[in-house]
Amino acid sequence: MTLEERITADMKTAMKAKDREKLEALRSIRAAILNAKTEVGSGGEFDDNQGMKLLQKLKKQRDDAAAIYREQNRADLAETEESQSVIIGEYLPEMMSAEELSAAVAKIIADSGAQGMGDMGKVMGAASSQLAGKAEGKEIANEVRKQLQS
Repeated sequence: MTLEERITADMKTAMKAKDREKLEALRSIRAAILNAKTEVGSGGEFDDNQGMKLLQKLKKQRDDAAAIYREQNRADLAETEESQSVIIGEYLPEMMSAEELSAAVAKIIADSGAQGMGDMGKVMGAASSQLAGKAEGKEIANEVRKQLQS
């Protein structure tokens, strides 16, 4: 079952259960998927790798919005964003621990034969594709940088 099919099935379940929060979050995911499918150059195609990146982006947007609402003492709006972030997070794979990320990056560096910071782009390309959805891009970049400098 693809991500899109899973979202659609869960939307139907949420409608039947009258779960407004979950339905709202799922509708926003579905809208983002439809937008991605209709973007110029996508050719109407949408795979699960793109889905994981899209879900990470949506979750990060919700987390950032919740933080801003908390700063402005708008707990009601922050709670809504946080609950949607949790629902979106349910569709993401388990994030890697720091040790797992370090080991994965070390293996990618060894496989690519990278020698120093000049090879960062090559390593980042491989790491980003292999670790998509399992770690945030910023964490991957920091780990690659750390290992290439040592």
